[in-house]
Amino acid sequence: MSPRKNWQSMVTRCGKAIALAALCLSILTGSTLAQGLLRFCLRSEPKTFDPLKVEDDASVAIRYLTGGVLVRMNRQTQVLEPGLALSWKVSKDSRQITFKLRSGVSFSDGTPFSAEDVAYTVQQLMDPALHSATGDAFRSGPGKVDTKIISPAEILITFPAPVAGLDRQFDQVAILSAHSAKKEMAVLGPFMVADYKPGATVLLKRNPNYWKSDEHGRKLPYLDSIQLDIQPNRDVETLRLKRGEIDLINSLDSEYFDKLASTSPNLVHDAGASLDSEQMWFNEVAKAPIPAYKKAWFRSANFRRAISEGINRADMAKIVFRGHAQPALGPVSPANKFWFNARLKPETYSTDAALKSLQADGFRLENGVLKDRDGNEVVFSILTNSGNKYRERMAAMIQEDLQKIGIHVNVVTLDFPSLIERMTQTFDYEAVLLGLTNVGLDPNEQMNVWLSSSENHQWNPAEKTPETAWEAEIDKLMRAQSSAADPKKRKESFDRVQEIAVEQAPFIYLVNRNALSAVAANVQGASPVILVPQTYWNVERLSVK
Repeated sequence: MSPRKNWQSMVTRCGKAIALAALCLSILTGSTLAQGLLRFCLRSEPKTFDPLKVEDDASVAIRYLTGGVLVRMNRQTQVLEPGLALSWKVSKDSRQITFKLRSGVSFSDGTPFSAEDVAYTVQQLMDPALHSATGDAFRSGPGKVDTKIISPAEILITFPAPVAGLDRQFDQVAILSAHSAKKEMAVLGPFMVADYKPGATVLLKRNPNYWKSDEHGRKLPYLDSIQLDIQPNRDVETLRLKRGEIDLINSLDSEYFDKLASTSPNLVHDAGASLDSEQMWFNEVAKAPIPAYKKAWFRSANFRRAISEGINRADMAKIVFRGHAQPALGPVSPANKFWFNARLKPETYSTDAALKSLQADGFRLENGVLKDRDGNEVVFSILTNSGNKYRERMAAMIQEDLQKIGIHVNVVTLDFPSLIERMTQTFDYEAVLLGLTNVGLDPNEQMNVWLSSSENHQWNPAEKTPETAWEAEIDKLMRAQSSAADPKKRKESFDRVQEIAVEQAPFIYLVNRNALSAVAANVQGASPVILVPQTYWNVERLSVK
């Protein structure tokens, strides 16, 4: 062999060795990234592993970690991104959606994924006998949903009536296999359920068939497993985080946040105002067993506005929530980037403005006591749930604020079942202080609150016809936004709903709690956000040192 050929042979062998070494390094790097164990707590037992039947928070968490979805809303940008669907198209009337699917994808047990699985999932989801809360978001009219498989990688889904935000609703729909013997335990998400010990632990393992890779070609997820310990006691949960026995707490109350911050400030994260609100309202039900003169107060927009003007929200956020809350501006938190009506202004705390609004209805202040035009002293009770120290403190501050304009407020705490019974069955109450947890961004998810015919129209549920002109206008606007395909037109309608809600004050919005969480330093890639799940929304890219 000539020296030249010998040299070329050595170069070839060397090149192959380098390539092999690079390949081994790549594999080693990928496997190293996929060896971490993430640990955190569920605060209750999961009620189901069937993603179509999910209602409780624990089951929602497991669905997020294991379920493969056609589209996924990025919890940080609030923008919809491709998932199992490469692309999608919604019809102009918002009744049809066409998905073009990824090819070569398999469930965790190796069963191939195709349009047949999407059709099967949608048909199961929309079966009335299933009573699926997820399916209810698509029920905009009577009739059946039609699924047409165009090809193994394309499907057309037709709903009997327009569905507002149709594509976004699929963020919650985990696709099931039409053929796998494992049924709902065959998944398309980054993790799969490997073990479940009731009352103790749910163990998730990395899905070996997960379809995603990162920008460097490394297979996702980076983690090998997730251990979910069932622990309802928040003191124990916090202690375990400090001891290094768990890696994160997805949602913290302000008191626990400050306790952690005092000793371990590097653990805690305040992402700012969340979607959740605290609010109060008055009983406007005609058949409620309360005096007629009080019903007249509660049905007056001037009275409700005066109460709103007489509450110091800034102090409430500072004192009750230790600064981890923001005065609420209306029905939608500013955290909801697209749907929030930026024209709304903060409610100005003013006893003078409150008294002026009351005087318009004939109320007068006599020796520090507010009386109506018939001489009745203004006294009412606020009900809230016992054991919730935040709401008890809020009610006490409202009591103190309103005393400054001559109103005497009694604070009554009840166990939650008794409170719900009074709110929804006997209507034996004057005012209620509670919170509203918002998971979704789309106004269509608030239809059950704003439609006057709804059972959850809390101040006056299930009206046969709207009892006021402004409620009739809200009904019209909510139906308009629900049926419009153009997001700008939908926003115009919902912006006006927010304005009416502030003008009429059927709910007196108090504060938006901040999104508080805690993440250990050994968790890499965490970037807590305001939307659920706050800390592990990007779980496939998290790793643990």
